[in-house]
Parts: sequence; C-alpha cells; structure tokens
Amino acid sequence: MPLYMDIHELSEVTAEDVAKAHAKDMEVQRKYGVEYSKYWVNEKAGKIFCLVHAPNAEAAEHVHREAHGMLAEKIIEVQPELAEAFFGGVETNDAGAVLVPGGATDDRDPGIRTVLFTDIVDSTAFTQSMGDEAAMALFDVHNSVVRNALANSSGREVKHTGDGIMASFVSAASAVRCAIQIQRKLDRHAEANPERPLKVRVGAAAGEPVEQNNDLFGSTVQLAARLCGHAQPEQILVSNAIPDLCIGKGLLFEDVGEVVLKGFGSPVRAHAAVWAD
Repeated sequence: MPLYMDIHELSEVTAEDVAKAHAKDMEVQRKYGVEYSKYWVNEKAGKIFCLVHAPNAEAAEHVHREAHGMLAEKIIEVQPELAEAFFGGVETNDAGAVLVPGGATDDRDPGIRTVLFTDIVDSTAFTQSMGDEAAMALFDVHNSVVRNALANSSGREVKHTGDGIMASFVSAASAVRCAIQIQRKLDRHAEANPERPLKVRVGAAAGEPVEQNNDLFGSTVQLAARLCGHAQPEQILVSNAIPDLCIGKGLLFEDVGEVVLKGFGSPVRAHAAVWAD
C-alpha cells in the first residue's frame, strides 16, 4: 500500500491537541483502509507531519475529515525507503508522536532533519592518474571515514552518490560534529600519505520534511548538495539555519556571506564550520 505524508499548518497547536486528533483518526481509519502510524509535531512552527499508509491520498483525507475536520494542506506520496533513510526506526509515545532519539522522556521530535553531503575533490582525476584499483582504494578510505563518523554521530546514510555520501541527522550539531570528524581524519590521512592526499568538500542544510517542493526533504537536499558543490576543498559549508540550531553546542562558524547557488532564485547566506584543531 502506498505511503503518504500529510502536512498540517496550524496557527495554535499543542501536542495534546494533536494527540487527541490522532486518537480519533485511529478510531475511523479502518473504515477507509488507512493506517496512520506516527506523526511529528513542530509546536514552534505550528506544523504537523503525519506518516500514513493509504490506498490513495483521498482516503487519508476522508479519515481526517470524518475524525476531526483538521484537513491537511498537502498530502504527498513518499518512497518508503527514503522515509526509512531520513527518519529511521523511530520511537513513539503512547499517543503516536515520534520522540527524539536519546532525548528526555516524551521529548517530541519536530521532524526537522539536517542533510549532509560529502564530495571527493578531483575524483575523476584520481582514476585517470592513478588507475582504477588505486583510486578505489582511496574511495574506500573516504567511505570508511565517513561511515565511522556517521556511527559516532548518530547519522544515517541515505545513499552513496558515487563521489560521496548523503546522510541525515536528527541533530544539526551532530551533523556538524560528524563533518568535523571527517575533515580531521582525512587531514591526518593526508599527513601520513602526502603522495596521495584525499580531500573532500562537505555541505549541510537543515529543514522540515516538506517545504517548497512536493518531495521528502527536497528543498533541504537540494540546498545541502549545492552548498557541498560550492564549498572549497576541506571546507564544511552549511546553511544559515544550522548555526542557530547549534547555539550552546560549543561549535564555531565563520559567516562567509551570501553565495549564488544554481537553482536558487536569490543568493543564500552560508557559514563555514571551523574544524581545525
């Protein structure tokens, strides 16, 4: 059965209001062959994101209409494997609200994710100058370093891009710490292997599950990818939202001003995370 995410924008919403509405959905859903399994509440932004299995979007909407009348602004179909990659095997409370992994009891997850990309600098040149076998050995170093950093930072690998890795984090600070670990490990690798230095760019952005584009984290993914492509070798370039999400976490950022990125109608403010020891 298809998987959908519906998005509600409410000016005044509390976690208790959403819990009551979800309970009413559960009472009605079988009538329409629908299963509302879990939801995310961003009380600060007044938004709710519900994940639902349904035969079609109309059936999911019928449940909301009959149960409580709180209709979604959008209902989009999502790929189950992408939902799993971005959200993982989440824990919910008794009401069905998703909780922050490792957070305090009943600490609700607002659904915001930080998306991170790595990109190996001059990857094509590696293959041409060193040959396939030697180049693959360097790529394996990258993969090992990045995956170890993800494991240490509670990150989830979304996919391998060929020249890098795309990952998702619940915490923006964890994403930045992951990027810092990657750059420091590769810097030490370059010192030990000066004849074959391996350098990467890193880009990261934070956002809600559905913003402008009607696909899961589409805008956030696009921004993170563009920032990664714009970054200098060995640089960690992040979106404007990330330093604010990292306040009080002991991380340092340098404001690099507005940058022009392909696909964005206006310049985007970016920051470079400081990673040197």
